[in-house]
Amino acid sequence: MFPLKDENPIYSTPVLTVALIVICSVIFMLQAGAGAAGGQEIVYKFGLIPSVLLGERHLPPHLEMAIPALSLFTSMFLHGGWMHLIGNMWFLWIFGNNIEDILGHGRFILFYLLAGLGAAAAQVLADPGSDIPMVGASGAISGILGAYILLFPNARILTFVWLGFFITTMRIRAVWFLGIWFAMQAVNAAASGGGSGGGVAWWAHIGGFIAGIGLLFLLKPRRKTSAPRRKGPWG
Repeated sequence: MFPLKDENPIYSTPVLTVALIVICSVIFMLQAGAGAAGGQEIVYKFGLIPSVLLGERHLPPHLEMAIPALSLFTSMFLHGGWMHLIGNMWFLWIFGNNIEDILGHGRFILFYLLAGLGAAAAQVLADPGSDIPMVGASGAISGILGAYILLFPNARILTFVWLGFFITTMRIRAVWFLGIWFAMQAVNAAASGGGSGGGVAWWAHIGGFIAGIGLLFLLKPRRKTSAPRRKGPWG
């Protein structure tokens, strides 16, 4: 299943959602422009490596960050390839604008960063000895998905569905679409045995999703703006 759009209106301009998409895209173009070797150096220097973060291993001096903990944040803005970037940014656009709309701009960016930290913590705890850099916005975006399922369970998601030769589109309630998504992350996380199965940080997705739900109770979403009413001929 792949989401095409959600049928969930917004009542404010999602400036930070757009800004995050632009920032991640520009950074990825800088990665790509650095060439294969240069791009790899960027990933190792600014990606989150659990064993390095915990002080169990050390990178060569030219790749070490002054403060390794900063990689918890810098890793959120890096991506491993075009499809990785496009998939994350597509989910961010579809689901992020509604969360920004209901939280407000300031609380939204705080929510995004804290969800990303929760996701990173889950992956580090699941595989503390890993020396594979973790990059991508998917942990923070998973937090957005967690908030979305709680706030808009009945929103309809226009979804592209393919099952072998059966291809169609259908409108699925968010509670089902995101519930299935979370179940898939849990199955893959269990199969990975704590590591990054297939290069995907499954536990980060789970941690981000749960963090997103918890953060809603801390940040207390503002009351949703009502849709503008149409006036009749008498006002």
